[in-house]
Amino acid sequence: MVNEPRGSDAIVGALLLPANDPAAAAQVFFFNNVGWLGMCVHGTIGVAETLRHLGRIKTGHHRLETPVGDVSFEVGDAGRVSVCNVPSRRTHAGVKVETEHHGMVTGDIAWGGNWFFLVRSEHGQDLTPSRIGALTRYAWEVRQALTRAGITGEDGAEIDHVELFGPPHRADADSRNFVLCPGGAYDRSPCGTGTSAKMACLFADGQLAPGQTWRQESIIGSLFEGSVTPSDSEVLPTVTGQAWITSESSLILDDSDPFREGIRT
Repeated sequence: MVNEPRGSDAIVGALLLPANDPAAAAQVFFFNNVGWLGMCVHGTIGVAETLRHLGRIKTGHHRLETPVGDVSFEVGDAGRVSVCNVPSRRTHAGVKVETEHHGMVTGDIAWGGNWFFLVRSEHGQDLTPSRIGALTRYAWEVRQALTRAGITGEDGAEIDHVELFGPPHRADADSRNFVLCPGGAYDRSPCGTGTSAKMACLFADGQLAPGQTWRQESIIGSLFEGSVTPSDSEVLPTVTGQAWITSESSLILDDSDPFREGIRT
């Protein structure tokens, strides 16, 4: 569904199933070109707008069941959705890792529904769309360095997202990011789980107050707004964005087509 010949490496899919709790809107499993994702905030925004488009929910408050816990969301007008994400936290600050071509890189390890290595601003990379190829190679090198060094999330979980930050291009944003996803594609959105992880780090450093709005710009200029509420040693992030329906389609898999499921590598 998300790979060739019907999709691309950047697409995230959502498998909707009946909820265990009838009060929830649905149970959802998110997946991309390499496997399933624990959570996907921009996917949740898309699911919320899709459910509204299908007439299965109305504007207002709803809940989804995900593999990493229940998340709630508020559906507004014109596809605007606010997602209350899973509890997020920074587990390590100022972690250093030696890369093959770019020397020592410093970043934080944080959970926002997926595991992230958030590279600090000293990376020296210009976060512009014309450099997406170079940014992808840089972030992939960081991820490989983490693997070689045995640096993981909690309980040995693989850190499969790498996030770079830089000055915003939009006047209404606080920061611009570049996010490398598990399969090597970059996130076109500002990445909701990555924004959650970023806000957990900012809160831990005393740079984001409870309820204060953080505006995260993506590499292509899209925007999420977020805030946090403290909860014990974690924060509860809320991320707001907008989705649009682009198509309704039926997938056809012809048994005589040798590439009906794309290219297997």
